[in-house]
Formats: sequence, structure tokens, C-alpha cells
Amino acid sequence: MPNRTLRDVIDGQSVTCAIAETSVRAAAIAMANAKVGAILVVDDKGLLSGLFTERDVLNRVVAKGLDPDKTLLSEVMSVKLQTATPDKPLDHALHMMFEGGFRHVPVVENGRPIGMVSARNALGREICQFEEELKERDHIAEIL
Repeated sequence: MPNRTLRDVIDGQSVTCAIAETSVRAAAIAMANAKVGAILVVDDKGLLSGLFTERDVLNRVVAKGLDPDKTLLSEVMSVKLQTATPDKPLDHALHMMFEGGFRHVPVVENGRPIGMVSARNALGREICQFEEELKERDHIAEIL
């Protein structure tokens, strides 16, 4: 299986972003509409300043009894982020997720988010290719 770069993985992806002053409810609605598990938080210059995930909704908002209409992303987002540049291989991002215990790696260029790799979508093509290779192997075994 060839190893794709992160640029290949995020190709055609639309980036879901919000500013830090966005309410948790508005961010959750944006995430639901985009069918993503995280939203990138940017400053007024478009530079990445944080990340807010569906796990943050659960652990930092709902479990703490905070009002999602009054709680801003700036209060509950992660700010110490590990990011990757688009020239890095997919393996690099997967290793970061494994070592750090998180599920999303923002892909940035010059501090600006251009996409995001998630554990859920990162292996989509590789899994399909692996399944095809297994089918081909089984077919060859049947012939022999």
C-alpha cells in the first residue's frame, strides 16, 4: 500500500472553522451540518488558535453542566495543538494520534488550517485497498 501525503488525504476536503467567540451550540450545529467530529478555531487573521471536538462537547460542556448557548469555544477548546504540514506522510499523523491519544490532526500551511485528518477518515482508502488485496489473494488461492 503506498503511503499518501496529508495533502492527498485532505484533497477536496472543505475546512470547517469558527472563531473563538462562537457559542458551543453554534459550533455543534456547524459540525453536525458538515458531518465532522471537530471544528478548527481560527483568529481574525485565519491562523489556527484551537480545536473543538465532539468529545469536548461531552466532557467539557455537557458533563460540567455548562450552557452551550452561553459557553464560548474560547472557554472549552484545546489550545495546545499538535499539527502537521501537508507534505508529511499519513503515517506521521497516525503516529501523532497514537502517541498523543487524540483523534484529529489539523493540517496547516503557514499557520493557516487547510484541512484535518481524523482517525476515522484517514484510513478510508487504505482499508478499501486492503480489502481488495485480500479478495485478490483469496481468488488466487482458489485458482491454485
